[in-house]
Amino acid sequence: MQDNSSLPVTKKSVIISAISRHICETLVSIQQQHPEWIAEKYRKTPWHRAESQSTLSEKLTTGFSQAANARSLLAIAKKYLQILLAPEFVNSPQFSELFLEINQLASGKTQFLQSHKSPSSNLDSPNNGSQPVSGIAILLLDAENLQIDIETEKLLQEICIHPIQIKVAFANWRSMGKKDAEFHERGYQLIHVPPGKDSADLKMATVGASIFVHYPTAKEILVCSSDQALTHLRNTLQAHGLTVHQVRKQGDYITVLNSKTGETQKYSLVGLPEIPTLEEFVSHLKELIKAEQERTENQWVKLSRISTLYKENYNLALSQVVDTHLPGTKVRDIFLDYPTEFAIHKTSDNSQTYLTLFDINEIAKTSSVNNITLNKDIVIPQSLSDINSIEDLEMAIVNIVENLTATSTISYVFVSNVGSEFHRKYAKPITQIIKEFNLGSKFPKFLHSCSSLKLKKTAKGWQVGLVKP
Repeated sequence: MQDNSSLPVTKKSVIISAISRHICETLVSIQQQHPEWIAEKYRKTPWHRAESQSTLSEKLTTGFSQAANARSLLAIAKKYLQILLAPEFVNSPQFSELFLEINQLASGKTQFLQSHKSPSSNLDSPNNGSQPVSGIAILLLDAENLQIDIETEKLLQEICIHPIQIKVAFANWRSMGKKDAEFHERGYQLIHVPPGKDSADLKMATVGASIFVHYPTAKEILVCSSDQALTHLRNTLQAHGLTVHQVRKQGDYITVLNSKTGETQKYSLVGLPEIPTLEEFVSHLKELIKAEQERTENQWVKLSRISTLYKENYNLALSQVVDTHLPGTKVRDIFLDYPTEFAIHKTSDNSQTYLTLFDINEIAKTSSVNNITLNKDIVIPQSLSDINSIEDLEMAIVNIVENLTATSTISYVFVSNVGSEFHRKYAKPITQIIKEFNLGSKFPKFLHSCSSLKLKKTAKGWQVGLVKP
């Protein structure tokens, strides 16, 4: 598999499960043998306990699910490992070999660790280094109750340790149209049953109960049926030492219960939409904000509203895109990272977050609606050639600040946003203009000298506002 290729949905679930499980098992081994290799924050966490592993596995699975391809999956895995493990281990050859194992799993080689001795400084589980016991897996399918496609078969093969060599489907084939030809083409042995409730289940239970007699090398049995009546078959097979995977379909998911471990895993059968690039993401957000501004005739739009619109239009949560490209980053931060595109406003810690775009023309229109007018005796520089004095420069900046604060309750804006808007409007950095007027190189220092403007310093940087007449 190429690193930048899309991950098949069914295979992706198996890969994510395998990587999450391997990271959890590695942490347990490291804590037992070299606890100093775990990051100090997590060193005292009882990783051997089921609840700790379950919590971590859930967190890893959520993060990995955002990956669009193998490359982004590996990037997210590396990010988590760097958080969980001490820098000394991250920079060691052992870490490189651990990451190689994860790379193998991300490439779809989920059988890899069963026959490969982990090189991570002998951090092996008891079964590592030993060859799997020779055997086969058998798939029993109630085709009337549950139908599986080729992709789901591949998923079930990934779940099994042994290869699926025998596939048997039970149904009243006279009522199944051309399904018998399809299953026969896919290598199934077809067993016909008469019409009647639970007829296929009863026949499967009868045949399945003695399957180990006819196939003595069988080690695993997949019982594929959404019917609950096959518990007796599962118990019978398990009593003879076989591992039974009870497979059921629930909506767009397949659930698999492993009778040996008691573990139930859930796999999605529906593909996630492709995660856009950051550039595409920003473009989508601007389009949604623009449309919402026009609909409401209000420049400031709630972040919660944009989040809802993005989900409706692209079938993705904002957090899914942000977590893919910038793991550990909050959704709100994406707007702070693009100060030339967005402005963000939050009146208090408990208030909602509001967004707007830097579009002077639109702000000017809204300003007139709100009876915010400029002094007609003052000429606002419209281009760089109109800025021929310090007074012209100050008036240009005053106009930008006035426009940026015109449609909100805030009276200050970040100096960096003013600089970005000046560059956009006049196609030249404000700091360069200041130097050309021999005013030094510090933008905040120049703003402090302007009689029409006032500065204040906040935890996030300098802000500028207008001096009210």
